[in-house]
This record gives sequence, C-alpha cells and structure tokens, in this order.
Amino acid sequence: MNNLNLKEIVENLIDTFIHAGKISLDLRKQGLIKKIKADNTPVSNGDLEVNKIVTQKIKELTPELPIISEETSDNKSINNLENFWLIDPIDGTYDYINNLEEFTINAGLIINKNPVAGLIYAPSKKRMFYSYGPNNAYEFTNGETKNLKCSENFDKNDVKFVSYSNNIKPEIEKLHKKFNVKEYVRMKSSLKFCVIAAGEYDGYVAEPRACEWDIAAGHAILQHAGGIISDFDGKAIKYGKKNFKNPSLILKNKNI
Repeated sequence: MNNLNLKEIVENLIDTFIHAGKISLDLRKQGLIKKIKADNTPVSNGDLEVNKIVTQKIKELTPELPIISEETSDNKSINNLENFWLIDPIDGTYDYINNLEEFTINAGLIINKNPVAGLIYAPSKKRMFYSYGPNNAYEFTNGETKNLKCSENFDKNDVKFVSYSNNIKPEIEKLHKKFNVKEYVRMKSSLKFCVIAAGEYDGYVAEPRACEWDIAAGHAILQHAGGIISDFDGKAIKYGKKNFKNPSLILKNKNI
C-alpha cells in the first residue's frame, strides 16, 4: 500500500465532499425522512445519500480498499483489517436533523491500522478540512487554503478544551486539572478535532465511547497538524479493532 498517492487521492475527494455537503443541506431544507436504527440512534435519507456519494467516489479512486461505513454492513465482518477506509457520512446526526450547524461529513484512510489521510467537511459552516501526511493538514474555506499548525496560537495560561457534554465526569475533570484547562465548550461532532487542529481550542478528552468511523478522519487531520492523540494510558490509537469500538481518548496540543 506504499504506492498510494495520498495527496492525489485526498485532493480528488474535496469537491465530492463539498457536493455531498450541498446535497445534505438541500435535503434538510426539503424535509428529512428520519428513522431510528437498531442501536436507538437516528438516521435520515440525508445520511444515506451522503454515504452513497462519498462511497462511490472513494471506490473509483481506491477500488482495492474495503470501505467501512457507519451506515452499511459492508465489510464489517472482515477480521484483521489493516488497510481500509472508515466513513461516517453524517457525524452529529442529531444536529443535522434539528437544523443545527456542527454536523460533519467524514472519511479516514487507514494503512497498517494507522490513519494516514482524512477529510472532514462541515457543510453548514462551509469549512473543509483535510490531510495526507505530517505538516500536510489544511483548511479550505471561502476560496482560501490554510496550512494547519495547531500549536501556533497556544497560550499556556489560557488552555481551552472542547467537551462532549456540559456535565463533566470525575475522570474527565481530573484530566482537565492535569492539563490546566481554564474553560471548555461543548461540541458534539468530529468538528472538535478540526478546531483543535486549527489552534482554536487546545484539547479534548473522552472516556471510551463511539466508534472508529467517528474519529479516524479527525485523528489524521489533528496528528498531521502537529497534535497528539492517545488513550488515557498514553498508548497510540490503532484501527480495525473488534466491533470498531474506541478506547479512551486524549486529543491535545503538543505543548500541553
């Protein structure tokens, strides 16, 4: 898999993500068809249409790689996956179906169980994030491309984190104190990885929750922007685990 041109693959997906984002907003404006899945989480026709658009383009670009998507059962029974895509067509479905703005479209490329490229688009905010290697993390917004370096605006006296909930559990609070967190803001989707990569916030911690497709793209983008990603024990996050379940998670600026 070393012969993959990651830059070319990622750059060929950017327009597809922006198009899928437009479709997601158009469908929402028309009125979404919503269902509740077996795991008691919501899904809409917007999720499924975005999944179709993104999956089709990825298959064209890398037909040899299996695709694991939150919204399909395809390839989820394969054991010992090492090289594959992880797709979450709409992360933050609650925000999506309730006319809020933080939902995102996600795809992360995994090689040898590690994230090597990622794309995240926030359609309501028109912010497109992508990466394909160390020091090659970018944001494309308003026709301009910016290289992301998460440590550029770091202030050790004003450490700001994002949080999944406003109700901080004791273990999370303990880590906040360890990292000298002065304030935190609730943010539910993978946009949290992007705002840390952009230097707008400094970190995020979470107990084991969600699945690999929720974090793979953001992991790549933040790591390539110079951020650090590990579990609570400082171990690297690997992909292709049983049931694609996440361990605990720490995202942070390298200066913390």
